[in-house]
This record gives sequence, structure tokens and C-alpha cells, in this order.
Amino acid sequence: MPGPHDLFARFTFGQPERAAAELRAILPAEVASQVDWSSLRRESGSVVDPELRESQSDLLFSARLHGGQPLLLYLLLEHQSSVDRWMALRMLRYVVRQLEHWRQEHPESEVLPLVIPLVMYHGPEGAWTAPRRVEELFPLPREGPQAEHWRALAPRFEYLVDDLTREREEALRARPGPPLPRLTLLILRYGRTEELAWRLESWKALFAEVYGEPEGLENLRAVVRYLMEVGDEATRQAVKRVLHSVTSEQRTEELMMTVGEKLIEQGRQQGIALGRAESVLRILTLRGIPVDESARKLVLSCTDLATLGQWFDRALTATRFSDLMESQ
Repeated sequence: MPGPHDLFARFTFGQPERAAAELRAILPAEVASQVDWSSLRRESGSVVDPELRESQSDLLFSARLHGGQPLLLYLLLEHQSSVDRWMALRMLRYVVRQLEHWRQEHPESEVLPLVIPLVMYHGPEGAWTAPRRVEELFPLPREGPQAEHWRALAPRFEYLVDDLTREREEALRARPGPPLPRLTLLILRYGRTEELAWRLESWKALFAEVYGEPEGLENLRAVVRYLMEVGDEATRQAVKRVLHSVTSEQRTEELMMTVGEKLIEQGRQQGIALGRAESVLRILTLRGIPVDESARKLVLSCTDLATLGQWFDRALTATRFSDLMESQ
């Protein structure tokens, strides 16, 4: 079961027009001007490592340059609270997976499409500080006549970052594009801070813009669900006041009730998943199979009932923890 950040980010940026607004904002202007944005299409599949799918989600888009050359735009949404020092290596691995998949789909091609990797980060623990280039992960000489020769031997790869923690509210509100991406960025930026509740009321006009679009009710429902799920009681009350200002009292009550019912059901499903995860760990413990802390967290964080069912069955005959992960 995907987490709230993953669902909300995918809902907003999975649609090409809305993704284009985000991509154009963080690509260098010289690059963005060469892309035929009318050709932007979302591609299926995810290459995120299974154990990280609770804290990361990814979206892949294809497009063409004005000259006709193919282009892939890979957007990784980083939801975990801490900065991942090894993101450059992980992104390199993800890009290679995308290129290998592309080769399988285009066996006749003698060239590869350029893949531009981008990370969107909204963690609460400060700005993004991890190296953005793979070569920075190697202890290479930085100075002297031989430094460039060593750097030439290291893999060269760089990813872009949209670090929302560094962005001011005014800058996010001023970004071009549809209103939903702008509201989403603001909510992600302040969603884990104590400022969220009082800032929501200053975004009433933006809420009204979202509601006024052709699919406004569906978009507003997604926003409300996310806020109700991640926010505290002050946030929930602020959401209700904002809804009263942009729609009717009846519509507000319908939205709050519908979202509330979905969250109750989601809570029930999460409770079932946690019970199954604990059963898997208990079986392993009773059978004397060591489970370290990282493996324990992996099992407890899983919310997919089908996967937990497979792990439960395998735990009955496993001889080591890695037996649970076969064919994952």
C-alpha cells in the first residue's frame, strides 16, 4: 500500500501537463527551451529499489527535442526525512535500469536517449547536502597536475535537485503552470512543519483556483485527503475553514466525510498489514533465524498484503532472512 506522500505526489505530477510545470522549473533554461513539451508522455514502471518504496517514488517521462531526438526525464520524489548521502550512486543505478529497459524496447537503435535525472526533496531536517556527482564519492586528488587524470577515470554523472526546503513561499507560488502543482509544492514544503496550519489560510485563493479547474473537485479531494492524513488537529480545522471559503457548506461536509471514511478504511488495512508483518517476524524468531534491525524495519514498513503473504509462507521454511526476498 503506497504511503501518503507517494500517492499525493503521483496524483499531482503523474499527469504530463502538471509534470511539465515542475520539470521546466528545475531544468536549466537552455535545456528546457530545446524540449518539445507538447510531446511529453508518461512512461510506465518504477525502478526504485523495493526496500525504499516507502520513502521514494519515481516517475519517468519521454519527450523529444525540437530536432526530433528522444529524451527521457526521470523524476525521483524523495520523501524520507534525512538526506541520502549515496543518492548519486542510487540515481546512477536507476538511470542505468531505465536505459537497459529502453534498449530492450528499441533493439534496432544504435544510440541511447539522454536521461535527465531530477530529485524533488521536501524533508524537514534541512537542505539537501548530499553530493550531486558520482565522482564526488571517490577519494580522488583534488589538486595538483595529476588530479584531472584521476577525475577522467571516475564515472561522471550528475543529477539535478529541486530542494523545496530552500524555496520561499513566494517563489513557489510564482512558479508557472496549473494551480495544483503550485499548491502541492507549498504543501510538501510546509507539510512537516508547525507552520502548515496557519499558512493554509493564506492559500485560500490558490485552493479556489484548484477547485475552479475542470477536474477541480477530484483535485481538491486529493489535497484534502493528504492534509488530513499527514496533518495534526490544527491542520484539519484549518482545512475545514479553507474549504468553507471556496465551496459550499454541504460540499465541505461531503469532502470531509468522504475523506474521513477512506482514512478509516486505510487505517484498518494498515492494521492488518502490521499484524501480518509481526507474524512474519515472530515465525522467524521462533525458528531461530537472525533478523537485524534493518531487516526488521523492512518487514514492518511493508504495507502490501500480497507481499506479506508471500513472506509469511516463506518464513515457514526459510533457513535465513534472505530466503524471504527471493524473486522479489
